[in-house]
Amino acid sequence: MIPMNDLSIQYKKLEVEIHNSIDRVLEHGKYIMGPEVLELEKKLAEYVGVKYSVTCSSGTDALLMPLLAWGIGKGDAVFTTPFTFIATSEVVSLLGATPIFVDINPETFNMEPILLEQAIKKTIEEGRLKPRAVIPVDLFGLPADYEKLEAIAAKYNIKVLEDAAQGFGGRLMGRKAGSFGDAASTSFFPAKPLGCYGDGGAIFTNDLMLYEALKSIRIHGQGIDKYDNRRLGINGRLDTIQAAILLSKLSIFDDELKLRNEVANKYTDGLKEILSVPQVPNGYRSSWAQYAVLAKDYEEREVLMRALKDKDIQTTIYYQKPLHLQTANVKLGYKEGDFVVTENISKRIFSLPMYPYLEKKALEEIIYTLRSIF
Repeated sequence: MIPMNDLSIQYKKLEVEIHNSIDRVLEHGKYIMGPEVLELEKKLAEYVGVKYSVTCSSGTDALLMPLLAWGIGKGDAVFTTPFTFIATSEVVSLLGATPIFVDINPETFNMEPILLEQAIKKTIEEGRLKPRAVIPVDLFGLPADYEKLEAIAAKYNIKVLEDAAQGFGGRLMGRKAGSFGDAASTSFFPAKPLGCYGDGGAIFTNDLMLYEALKSIRIHGQGIDKYDNRRLGINGRLDTIQAAILLSKLSIFDDELKLRNEVANKYTDGLKEILSVPQVPNGYRSSWAQYAVLAKDYEEREVLMRALKDKDIQTTIYYQKPLHLQTANVKLGYKEGDFVVTENISKRIFSLPMYPYLEKKALEEIIYTLRSIF
């Protein structure tokens, strides 16, 4: 079988280092907020190119915590894309604020800046909600168009929270994903480009006041000690063992990014004549969290995925049901037809196996299987 991802190859490569790292944690016994957590935060901030990094328990908490720090809640509008995982809009709703969806660019699958400004203007004209923030998503590893998005946000005085859950390692005009906006979040879910062996996440910022607030929020709003609670917070700490594992993986991360791009290039060369393949605009680099292609229509996608399954090749669909059509978001009042680009792509898109150590023979089999159908 050719799986979507195979973490065992990476583990074998780092086995000794990972075991030694875990053993060191077991020896010093500081399982919560141990020295590896602080070391990881320092290295992550250096890698991304920002002043501060705060680790946390998941990518979802990494989205929730900055919104908490900014005091976003009832009566506030937060703009995001309907073409992503529900965590992005879920955190907005959990705080009592209202997610406002913005359709995507048909080539990059990321938020369309022109439509963002239209949505902000419409919200202001309606007068029910106050625009407070925008959460662009670096989908499948490709950074959103932050040059335009940040300019629009500044024009209307709203915060930008970069959702780099899939984008860590990507670049835009020499800047790394995680360095955009007022803050950025990422996920260390195992299947992400940089993943731990459980849940984990991190937030990046150059804002000292936000940094101090985030450190407090992740420990129940802690002040001078854990029994001095200055604000409402969460239990959002990253386990020390996971930090130790991430430190080991970070040491080979750039090498793996290079391998991911090599796999993506081979896919593109082999499939561009028969399928709509991912577009990486000039000045961008993707971290290739996923390699997603577009079939002509829903029926063709079914045929292609079935053919791959018959060859024991895994595929999956991100995202088959857009956020505005999810049952959890019914109260927002959206309906089918509201976001035509997202809805069209959701009926045609599917993802192929993507990981740094995908063997040449397996890659060729995937490409051959797809080409043989056409």
